[in-house]
Amino acid sequence: MTTAHVKRAFKYRFYPTDAQAAELSRTFGCVRKVYNLALAARTEAWARGERVNYNQTSALLTVWKKTEELAYLSEVSSVPLQQTLRHLQVAFTNFFGKRAKYPRFKSRKKSRKSAEYTTSAFRYRDGRITLAKMTEPLDIVWSRPLPEGVSPSTVTVSQDSAGRWFVSILCHDPAVKPLPATSAAVGIDVGLTHLLTLSTGEKLANPRHERRDRARLALAQRRLAKKAKGDGANRAKARRKVARIHARITDRRRDHLHKLTTRLVRENQTLVIEDLTVRNMVKNRSLARAISDAAWSDFRNMLGYKAAWYGREVVAVDRFFPSSKLCSACGTIASKMPLHVRTWTCGCGITHDRDVNAAKNLLAAGLAVSVCGAGVRPQRSSPGGQSAAKQKTPRREP
Repeated sequence: MTTAHVKRAFKYRFYPTDAQAAELSRTFGCVRKVYNLALAARTEAWARGERVNYNQTSALLTVWKKTEELAYLSEVSSVPLQQTLRHLQVAFTNFFGKRAKYPRFKSRKKSRKSAEYTTSAFRYRDGRITLAKMTEPLDIVWSRPLPEGVSPSTVTVSQDSAGRWFVSILCHDPAVKPLPATSAAVGIDVGLTHLLTLSTGEKLANPRHERRDRARLALAQRRLAKKAKGDGANRAKARRKVARIHARITDRRRDHLHKLTTRLVRENQTLVIEDLTVRNMVKNRSLARAISDAAWSDFRNMLGYKAAWYGREVVAVDRFFPSSKLCSACGTIASKMPLHVRTWTCGCGITHDRDVNAAKNLLAAGLAVSVCGAGVRPQRSSPGGQSAAKQKTPRREP
């Protein structure tokens, strides 16, 4: 990825006026309605054996606006409505590419409240952003400046479950440049007792952000459970209190992971990690909470895009590679390695720390992949593990 093409989202908190909050809330509702209508239309058409794409849903939107029942869709900016149709198209593309599940309908209570504005629907002047249908600029808390001389290409406004308002500004960031090349490489083993263990022997503690607020969260959740079901003010207040605690946990976790991944990418040219399937691992009821709190998927995502920004390489080793059971000194594989065994001695006489040994093995395997392009174990004939003869005929896109 060349630096000229690096786009970066800068997220800020803002405080809308009552009029702005009302306008944005209407927009969120219309975005959700249009998304659900378009999804229903595409699903029904597919059941009839017909195809509906973005252009057709865009034409349907024009028709919907002219009906008496949906005339209110014309009261908000048309750009976020068009953007949600594009998002639905991407969702279907990912589904038919087997990268995601079938798109789901958006819920008024549970779905993310957001609206995306492109350049035709906002004005950026003198460091102030004014959205379509609004007369005043947003009161943004500029916690850090935008890159000098850039023009935002997209502005996304959102409100989280804790009631906080955010604006995400997408623009080119000329400050993102490849770092000077280095010969340093590191193997990274993720865990629960220690969040990360490096092949250098360094162990990074797991902050356990959720555990720090567990008692406060449990109390807030009990109080919420006692409130009468429905849309009452008391239940809404209790729900926001639970959401605020979750938001505080999430913010601390994200901040910690950003610092870790930035440090690792700056220090190493090649970073080797294990290709874990966290989605399956959280099915273990005993470890689900701890695995979710460790946020291994977020760690990998951050490591991936930062490596792409700064000219580094991330190598993912197959999850079936026996990194813990393999002796990094002589290559012997132990027959068994239960989770409670944290140190073990190989027949060659070397005593291993389980996690450090795994990180060293990951590094060696990752470097082999990086140098010769070979896999660390025989690959399946297809990503889903099916033989070529058993693969299903690709589905057509609606």
